[in-house]
Amino acid sequence: MAVKNELETRDWYKTAVFYQIWVRSFADGNGDGIGDLYGVYDKLEYLKSLGITAIWFNPLYPSPNADFGYDISDYCNIHPDYGDLEQFKKVLNKAHELGMKVIMDLVINHTSDEHPWFIESRKGGDDNPYKDYYIWRDEPNNWDSIFEGKAWEYDSVRGQYYLHLFAKKQPDLNMDNPKVREEVKNILRFWLSMGVDGFREDVINFISKREGLPNGIGFLPIIGSMHHYKDGPHIHEYLAEFRAVCDEYGAVQIGEGPMTTVNSAMKYLSGDTKSMDMMFSFDHMMADCLFTEYFHRPFSLIRLKTALSRWQYKLADKAWNSLYLENHDHPRVISRYGSEKYHRESGTALATAYMFLRGTPFIYQGQEIGMTNIKLSSIDQYVDVSSKNNYIRYHVKDPVEARLHRIHISSRDSARTPMQWDASENAGFTTGKPWFYVNPNYKAINVAAEEEDENSILNYYRKCVELRKENQVLLFGDYKEYDHKNPFVYMYERRKGKTSYFVICSFTGEPITYKLPRGFGGHTAKIMLSNYPKKRVPGEIRRMPEDGLKLAPYEALVVKMKRV
Repeated sequence: MAVKNELETRDWYKTAVFYQIWVRSFADGNGDGIGDLYGVYDKLEYLKSLGITAIWFNPLYPSPNADFGYDISDYCNIHPDYGDLEQFKKVLNKAHELGMKVIMDLVINHTSDEHPWFIESRKGGDDNPYKDYYIWRDEPNNWDSIFEGKAWEYDSVRGQYYLHLFAKKQPDLNMDNPKVREEVKNILRFWLSMGVDGFREDVINFISKREGLPNGIGFLPIIGSMHHYKDGPHIHEYLAEFRAVCDEYGAVQIGEGPMTTVNSAMKYLSGDTKSMDMMFSFDHMMADCLFTEYFHRPFSLIRLKTALSRWQYKLADKAWNSLYLENHDHPRVISRYGSEKYHRESGTALATAYMFLRGTPFIYQGQEIGMTNIKLSSIDQYVDVSSKNNYIRYHVKDPVEARLHRIHISSRDSARTPMQWDASENAGFTTGKPWFYVNPNYKAINVAAEEEDENSILNYYRKCVELRKENQVLLFGDYKEYDHKNPFVYMYERRKGKTSYFVICSFTGEPITYKLPRGFGGHTAKIMLSNYPKKRVPGEIRRMPEDGLKLAPYEALVVKMKRV
């Protein structure tokens, strides 16, 4: 096929469609109320039917679950809640048989405080090989942690403070220690030799801290200190070591870069310092505000378009974009950028807006059926460490109702409610008692119901994936945004040669008449995709109206035109 001939073997990710699995809430195969690899195994055909060609697993490793898997106590095993290494191999092999790649989550900025390395490091001693595996100080600086209070915790055993940029039970590794970097390389080889196809690398731009760990500045200690550990002095040197190991296996590396600008991301994605094949940026998550617990503001389509276009233009022909709207760390996107009132319409419009950008799309579990935020009545019902801390720390003077509202719109727990498979008890997630609350709307929003509705969000995602598949224009064509200042419509073009696809998405619950940019009115176009298929039938040839395109609430369409 032409697409395969155009790409090197390692570049399979450029034509992939990823599905992200946060396994604890995906599917419970043994009835204990916790999602596991037995459940995943049973659902692999479902993923295949969606058009998925690669799976990203959030951490599966043994963990005390202070941060639900991102506090790792053993990098070379599987958490007993999820199964064992033999079951993982079964999942890996079946995924490969079905034509799907598998990547693991690599978390090397920190471990659990129950990891054997930390237990040994606490003992100190000049002859202790683990003494400097972590970052210890006699006196703390002024940094705040991102999750839980100050960034330093006193350890009575060692008699010193250890650094934790995240939760107290997540001590930061000392990547300046070459022994630690060798441990990381051993971890990479363990999974790659098993057949894993690559890694998504958690907060990877934080692993090199500035020498001396100077105090942060500014009114927000988290932001004020971040420039002392984001894109640190040895980051590219250390990542080059890890890249060399992955090169031995042809493995893909995808970095998560909190607060990464497009310019700093380019250093990870191109040139002599290239260490990542893609980076997850957070820019487009600021369209309301990523830090909703601090500064919640209404969604702005212009902010969203600005961020998406910035990355599309800057990376064009130089690097490759990762495309996502949801993951395990963000609330559900329909509740943020769409409309729960116009659930199907806004869910499909959001899919249209990002699935046809240049890059590799990631679909987070439940996104494909339009799962929404859960609204619990008490902070005690939430389990996410950052949500609990934000409730106490930043809004202590606000009424309980106001604080809970902030949690409803910002909590990571909304992305972690059990997957809604059908309308049976517990949404078909488990035959036992679910580990966390099921969203009450599961009887209406579930896979089984949407399978039966040809116009559902689920089936619309299938159509998006199918339209992208092997389509040279939508995969590799140039990107151009139109009418940037329009606050209600996102319109962009994907062009290769004389063929163009135009994506037009309304982001309002009101019917509007959209005056097409100059030069479009009167041209004929073939409708390739529409989320109002009775109004605009896919396959029809229509003349683009010169007096304005009448768009229904959250209407989205993709049209194909020949360009001069």
